[in-house]
Amino acid sequence: MTATELQKIDISGDGGVQKEILKEGTGDETAHIGRSVSLHYTGRLTDGTVFDSSVDRGEPFEFELGKGSVIKAFDLGVATMKLGEKCNLICAPNYAYGAAGSPPSIPPDSTLIFELEMLGWKGKDISPEQDGSIEYFVLEKSERRRLPKDGSSVKVHITGKYNDNVFEEREVQFVFGEGADVGILEGVEIAISKMVTGEVAKIKIKPAYAFGTKGCPERNIPPNATIEYTIKLIDCEKGLEDWKLSDNERLEQAKIYKEKGTTYFKKQDYPLAIKMYKKCVSFLENNSDNESNKLKVAAISNQVLCYQKTNEEHAGKQACNEVLGLEPRNIKILYRRGQCNLAINENHEALNDFQHVMELDPSNKAAQNQILICKRKIKEANDKEKKIYANMFSKLAANDKQQEPQDEPDVLAKCGEWTDEDTKREVDRAFERDNNIVMI
Repeated sequence: MTATELQKIDISGDGGVQKEILKEGTGDETAHIGRSVSLHYTGRLTDGTVFDSSVDRGEPFEFELGKGSVIKAFDLGVATMKLGEKCNLICAPNYAYGAAGSPPSIPPDSTLIFELEMLGWKGKDISPEQDGSIEYFVLEKSERRRLPKDGSSVKVHITGKYNDNVFEEREVQFVFGEGADVGILEGVEIAISKMVTGEVAKIKIKPAYAFGTKGCPERNIPPNATIEYTIKLIDCEKGLEDWKLSDNERLEQAKIYKEKGTTYFKKQDYPLAIKMYKKCVSFLENNSDNESNKLKVAAISNQVLCYQKTNEEHAGKQACNEVLGLEPRNIKILYRRGQCNLAINENHEALNDFQHVMELDPSNKAAQNQILICKRKIKEANDKEKKIYANMFSKLAANDKQQEPQDEPDVLAKCGEWTDEDTKREVDRAFERDNNIVMI
């Protein structure tokens, strides 16, 4: 079939941009505004003269669709192309370089013909770390503007796929921000937060925000799997507008979220409990009254317990520091920080924490026991380090002996040989110097 026999599709509606499909693409999806697209092109004048070609350069052309970084015809035409599609794009001057042209290659008022091949496109990166963990593709736009907010009720239809096999499809209603309670993955809830009511989107989720290193055997999803979801946000309630709340209203909302956190803690859903306790604290950021401060301390203290339950002692220690910033003499939190320090082998810091507890509460038997554990662990660490020094000096002594010239007299003969006791004594001295301590 010749080019003249190909069916022309009017893209612009006024005949200014027409498309001739040379090869059909796959699937039904096309790139949407804001996506980074990758394609090959060859640009020709109507007499067949090639003025530019990414194919000749051997490097695909990439640009952000719909942002005006290319000629109008490209933004219009590329938005209609499916994956793998090849086409000719016939562009009138007012959709290309206009009356000015682009000297010296493109004369004024030139109609241009581009042969395009769609190689692919990337979704919008909506991952918290901006590391590509969650890619977002709009499938159906919506003119509505309402976005989900924490605490509002949302209704969605979700379809999850792995390797084109559906592993989940359902319509579900839940309190936004608490999706984990009804089995909504973190990556899915993050995507829902970007959607407006009526919108349909596809997301690609990497393991960190999906099923992680464990996978989901009951759904035949292996460890470290990247999955896809298609989501339709059917409806969502109008969320709470935090900035309109008075201090008393913020306090009441904080109490609600603290209770939610405690509920999830009792259900042993510690990640969701932490999320609720943090939400509680966020409502109180600008409150400084005594009741608000006590509530902050209680919510953050409960975060510490959650972190200890999930073996996240570094995060637990940070939370302890937040509490101690508000209440420096909080015995329970000093004790818990000591536990966190002990778990991450910060033995000296742990010892200081437990000793501080004893200063405030001399009869605290639990702290007394922890002090003994700290001292034992410190001694074990010191003994291990001394052993390393001993091995090091033994090797140095052995090397010196091997390298000693055979024809030179033994200069140590008059003062005795270097014994094992000498080696041990030197180890102790080196250990004392390096650790700034005095051996007794």
